[in-house]
Amino acid sequence: MIEWFCRNFRERDKVLISLHSHNDQGMAVAATELSILAGADRVEGTLFGHGERTGNVDLVTLANNLFSRGVDIGLDFSNLNEIAETIERLTGLPINCRQPYSGEYVFTAFSGSHQDAIRKGMRNLEEGRGVGTVWKLPYLHVDPTDLGRKYERLIRINSQSGKGGVAWVLEQDYGLELPKPMQTEIGAAVQRYSDEVGREISSEEVFNIFNGEFMSPAGPYELVGYWPRPDDDDPTLVHGETRLRVAGEEKTVRADGNGPISAFVHALRRLCNIAFTVEDYHEQAIGSGADARAVAYVPLKLEDGSIAYGVGSDTNIDQAAVRAIVAGLNRVSQRSS
Repeated sequence: MIEWFCRNFRERDKVLISLHSHNDQGMAVAATELSILAGADRVEGTLFGHGERTGNVDLVTLANNLFSRGVDIGLDFSNLNEIAETIERLTGLPINCRQPYSGEYVFTAFSGSHQDAIRKGMRNLEEGRGVGTVWKLPYLHVDPTDLGRKYERLIRINSQSGKGGVAWVLEQDYGLELPKPMQTEIGAAVQRYSDEVGREISSEEVFNIFNGEFMSPAGPYELVGYWPRPDDDDPTLVHGETRLRVAGEEKTVRADGNGPISAFVHALRRLCNIAFTVEDYHEQAIGSGADARAVAYVPLKLEDGSIAYGVGSDTNIDQAAVRAIVAGLNRVSQRSS
């Protein structure tokens, strides 16, 4: 009707066509967008859709839809949280947690598949920063910072969450870059815990689960200390002294290897009855300067071909790795007990 009117009204330049959509059929925003395309000049609406019956067109949704498509709307929503809180206070009408753009959960993903897509999208976006990359992210139609929101709550964890979401939280909040094979295990552990408590769980709880599963698992082995020393004549040979508590009894073993980790593994083979090898491991640094710590993610390969990961942290990378190996052995002991 609007398109027909615009084409057929002889004095079109002398009138202002104004839209006043209501949301009785849930299509106020869509109808208004189409009507603007059809030639309308002005929109009458309300913030957050307040109004008669099912409400007027929501100007927040409409304006930000246009903004996300590159239309200069001439409105500033960079403090949308403050706007929403003010409207709630003045009207006494709460804004639904899933209200487009302004709701609490708008920039939050609980579903595992959504979390994984957002995590990968954010990584791709960060890698492309500075080379003309525009905002393009799965499930997030606008940059949260444009509306005064922050990135840290993009992914929240409950029983629906998957490995990608858990890995994101550990990476963003604690700087931990988990190898892919580990992500499935920690994701399953977090899901079990969330099912047990029946609620969303915090970032701190996620880290505590990670710590209990991979860094400080209960078990019979406790590292007292490890002292590697290069050979005086052969630079490729390392002598290591290992002190380990096994079921509460302290034992000391000296062994050699072609490196600190090799010497430690040779010592452990004399102290425990678990056959394993360490073929490679992933390490990273967290922080910088005097406060920097090394984190080692060490996969123990067992006789049956299975892998048990352990994680260790220390200011020294070799010490972090040996702590990770002990953690992995305790995890293996849990499996067999």
